[in-house]
Amino acid sequence: MTANTLFYIIIGIIIVNFIVDKLLDALNAKRYNDVLPEDLKDVYDDVEYKKSQHYKATNYKFGLLTSTYSILLTLGFLWFDGFKVADTMARNYSDNPIIIALIFFGIIMIGNDVLTTPFAYYSTFVIEEKFGFNKTTVKTFFLDKIKGLLMMALVGGGILALIIWFYEATGKHFWLYTWALVSIFSVFMNMFYSKLIVPLFNKQTPLEAGTLRDKISTYAKTVGFKLDKIFVIDGSKRSTKANAYFSGFGSEKRVTLYDTLINDLTDEEIVAVLAHEVGHYKKKHIIFNLFASILLTGLTLFILSLFISNPILSEALSVKTPSFHIGLITFGMLYAPISEITGLIMNLFSRKFEFQADDYAKNTYSSEPLITSLKKLSKNSLSNLTPHPAYVFMHYSHPTLLDRIRNLRT
Repeated sequence: MTANTLFYIIIGIIIVNFIVDKLLDALNAKRYNDVLPEDLKDVYDDVEYKKSQHYKATNYKFGLLTSTYSILLTLGFLWFDGFKVADTMARNYSDNPIIIALIFFGIIMIGNDVLTTPFAYYSTFVIEEKFGFNKTTVKTFFLDKIKGLLMMALVGGGILALIIWFYEATGKHFWLYTWALVSIFSVFMNMFYSKLIVPLFNKQTPLEAGTLRDKISTYAKTVGFKLDKIFVIDGSKRSTKANAYFSGFGSEKRVTLYDTLINDLTDEEIVAVLAHEVGHYKKKHIIFNLFASILLTGLTLFILSLFISNPILSEALSVKTPSFHIGLITFGMLYAPISEITGLIMNLFSRKFEFQADDYAKNTYSSEPLITSLKKLSKNSLSNLTPHPAYVFMHYSHPTLLDRIRNLRT
């Protein structure tokens, strides 16, 4: 296979992926105006349903615009040898492969951020604002951007530097050392993300003593689930949308409630949501997802190790000097179809796990408060209640609201 052939294969993958995504989006959009099933008719009244339809249609049109812009930008960057230009710029500053790679990805990352920030700004301050979701200030928006870029530079840059060092030092065996590094990092982040990373963006405070904390503690004791760390996060500083999540293991295990969740739901509904999350923990779903992710990472790195030394990967992007960072870019684009397949498999497991967690909440607490909480959360986020089955299959990590309600009532 020639470098030119490989280049057109990459172009083909990008275009086919775009077409499939747009076809799925169009199928999904055709169902925005469907009549709600009987089990969901109490989620919205007529005015709210029209608002949700308008919100979905607005996001669909905006998504079509942004994705078209993105693919044209990507294809233009490939066609006009953008990666070669960035590589040449990086090589003007150093001969060290690690420094070259860091500068190269820095150029790509900053360039991408500059070109996409206007769309993110519009989404936040026009669309989300129009429909009453946005609580983000302009200052917070740009501070988040800066913090995100700094974290990517420090953490992502550090990991990338180690990976290239492994490659330079061990050759084709680099994937084993990289796998170990990524595995340790994944476990560490699962343990300490809420403690170390979240405070950089949000304020977390312990849930104060009162009726809600007592009900959560009582439920946790009935199912033998030790839960001492219950925090409230100021999600309302960015959006009215609500959420809750578990994180950590062992002594670092904690539950985090968005303040918007506490405002939107009753105490019984919040406990039901937490019962669902406890179900994930009790059913070992968190452990499964962590180890599945680690195994998939190992598989990907092993396949990468088989091809990364081939100069054709760099030549496909018009870079004559074989480089790890260029090979990594090419491999990532070629690996996209396999990534789609593994993503589909993980979504199948995820949807199954959601049913299992719902069953756990139903059996250890109650189904009705979980049903009403799911309806409220869907209503408050103007969720799509009639998605197309093909779109659900390809993109949803959770079952639809209708499927969850029917499962909870059986």
